[in-house]
Amino acid sequence: MNDKNLKLAIKLRHELHENPEVSNEEKWTKNHLLEFLKENTKLEIVDKGKWFYAVYKSKVGKRNIAFRADFDAVAMDEGIDLPYASKKDGVAHKCGHDGHSATLAAFAMEIDEDGSDNNIFFLFQHAEESGDGAYEAKELILEEKIDEIFAYHNMSGMEYKSVNIIDYSAQYASKGMNIFLEGIPSHASEPEKGINPSYAVAEIINKIPEFTLGENNEGNVLCTIIHVNLGKKAYGISASKGVLRLTIRAELEKELDKLQKKMEKFSIKTAEDYGLKIDFTYNDIFPETYNHKESNDKIKEVCREKRIKLNEMKEAFRGSEDFGYYTKLTKGAIFYLGNGEKYPNLHSYNYDFNDELIELGVELFKGLSKK
Repeated sequence: MNDKNLKLAIKLRHELHENPEVSNEEKWTKNHLLEFLKENTKLEIVDKGKWFYAVYKSKVGKRNIAFRADFDAVAMDEGIDLPYASKKDGVAHKCGHDGHSATLAAFAMEIDEDGSDNNIFFLFQHAEESGDGAYEAKELILEEKIDEIFAYHNMSGMEYKSVNIIDYSAQYASKGMNIFLEGIPSHASEPEKGINPSYAVAEIINKIPEFTLGENNEGNVLCTIIHVNLGKKAYGISASKGVLRLTIRAELEKELDKLQKKMEKFSIKTAEDYGLKIDFTYNDIFPETYNHKESNDKIKEVCREKRIKLNEMKEAFRGSEDFGYYTKLTKGAIFYLGNGEKYPNLHSYNYDFNDELIELGVELFKGLSKK
């Protein structure tokens, strides 16, 4: 890529880093990216409210290929001294979405200047951290009849400037599960006159290891206890309300659905045994991130052509990514660019996106735009 576009992209990345916004609150971020593209390209821009996309329309128009970048930050303090440090207490770009968006913007400038035989869609997406973004932005796939979609995520613990891929399941499906139980309060000296949910909560927790046992599931299945809340700090009252918050997670989405049904069925039966009312809610819902082999093969081909180090991953990431909403509807793949084996972990205080990955990301996107 040319030096001018790279310098503009790095400057943009630092501006985004200074002004982070958490999921579903990215008004400044979205508008800044949108204005950047208006100032530096002639691309058509389609504003969809919380998210937007830019379009390069080819005179040939062979295929419709989309490239996704997320732009939300996380609820963390900056933690390190940077000349472009976050200006907001408790919010920082500690996952590198500022770098993803700067890469996509740089790629958009390159395509605007050099052209393509395909129609290229540059999708700038909100709220990846909560899973809302791709769920809403997936309408692009159907409305524009997208043939294929690609994205990348920077990743620590991987060889510096390497491309890392895996066919099929790339990241686990997950969701937050909240189990609400309600009984009857009583004086602490007469617990038999009330219904305390504590024992039901204990039984549900004790059942979790059986449900997640490897021999009972096709792929890896996890259930993590996040928070338990029972009663109040009132030592004269036996607890009558409780909530158990869990993250359920599975390598295969069908296994996540199976775990959810098992947890619900057992919890309902346990509540009935104790005479408790029960309710469930769910949040932070992520699908399985599925990579199509045909799309991964194109990533391999680009790496060979550009002599970029390629590593094939042995297992999926346990963490979730909402990109899977797109690959339910069309072909596509997400790949991972290595920050280095000893680079600070994502979502840690010492982490900052490495600007040297921008050019690598652009070159990969440019190669894929020709496939």
